Amino acid sequence: MSKLTDMVIKKAKPEDKPYKMADGGGMYLLIHPTGSKYWRLKYRFLGVEKTLALGVYPDISLADARERREQARKLLANDTDPNETKKETRRILQAATVNSFSALAKELHTVKSPMWTEGHAKQWMINMEKYAFPVIGDRPIAEIEPMELVGIMRDVEAKGTFETRDRLLQTISSTFKYAIAMGKAKYNPAEIRMALADRPKVENFACITTAEIPAFLRAFDEYQERGKVSLIASTAFRLLLLTATRSSEMRFSKWTDFDLNAGCWIIPAEQQGRKGKHGKRKPHAVPLSDQAVEILRKLYPVTGHSEHVFPSRNGMGRVISENTVNKIIETMGYKGRHTGHGFRSLARTTLGDMGHRWEVLEAMLSHALENQTAAAYVRTTYFEERRGIMQKWADYLDAVKAGAQVIPLRA
Repeated sequence: MSKLTDMVIKKAKPEDKPYKMADGGGMYLLIHPTGSKYWRLKYRFLGVEKTLALGVYPDISLADARERREQARKLLANDTDPNETKKETRRILQAATVNSFSALAKELHTVKSPMWTEGHAKQWMINMEKYAFPVIGDRPIAEIEPMELVGIMRDVEAKGTFETRDRLLQTISSTFKYAIAMGKAKYNPAEIRMALADRPKVENFACITTAEIPAFLRAFDEYQERGKVSLIASTAFRLLLLTATRSSEMRFSKWTDFDLNAGCWIIPAEQQGRKGKHGKRKPHAVPLSDQAVEILRKLYPVTGHSEHVFPSRNGMGRVISENTVNKIIETMGYKGRHTGHGFRSLARTTLGDMGHRWEVLEAMLSHALENQTAAAYVRTTYFEERRGIMQKWADYLDAVKAGAQVIPLRA
């Protein structure tokens, strides 16, 4: 029945008009004037003559085309139109692509990202592309099973990145919830928390005690005298200590955030490194003590030309490393005993022992009140009261460093 050979097909030249080269069983090779060669199968179904496209040569070889012809003949023998079967197969494949996990995830990202911070939207997609899409991205979302997700999560666990694992699981779960809402899935297979390992207990940031403050401050002065630290790094160290702000808030601060004449630093809601959900995050006003204003005025001639208060030596718009202050502390001999973040705990504990109100100290740290009832009634940031506290804190640090025996008085 078959008549064509690979050699005959390769030698076939285009002509002015399309022409056919029969292979038998209704199959032929259609050669266009452009030189393109198409496999076709002519058949009759319910008395109607039809044509089935079998592919393009040489992508579909002669052997492949013959195999497709035989598959079509089997369908016809079972009273099935091969063209309709082909259309249904294409429809299923298209539906699988449209309803794939990655397609639904990207659709959700498009819908929600305008309500997220730029950083959250970017990280959301980075995690999906790194961990989820390579495994289940092309899978029809309605066919994904819980064990597939457990496998993804355990791979992330193996890297020790438990926070990433939990965020990724939340992201994947939200994608399934979106798919359910859109009628593309029936249930959420991401309810797998019980199958995952518990997160390791998080240790608190190392922090010296109030009694250790004098020796710690003198050690810093000695470190400075040895010329081991730049003005930028030493100012970063002292500003963290004097303001009890977060390291990221200090690192990404800009000169436009400060009003040194008014003694105020406004940390914008959208600043990189800020905590809290988009839409609920608020600017944080930090009162500056006289000492804090003084060190910033000394730094301004050095970095005032830059947008950021603490630019990196590498330039390119970068800021100092998150390890800058911690490196100073380690070199001072306090590795494992204190960290830059520990300044917040140190200030909170010492000022609390002085009797200052807890809600004011929580406002100082820009903490949201956990008691929702209390939070509903708090309509103030206690700025002026915090200004007094910050000045007392700075004066206290100067006094104990100088050797004074300061007896904290209850506020």
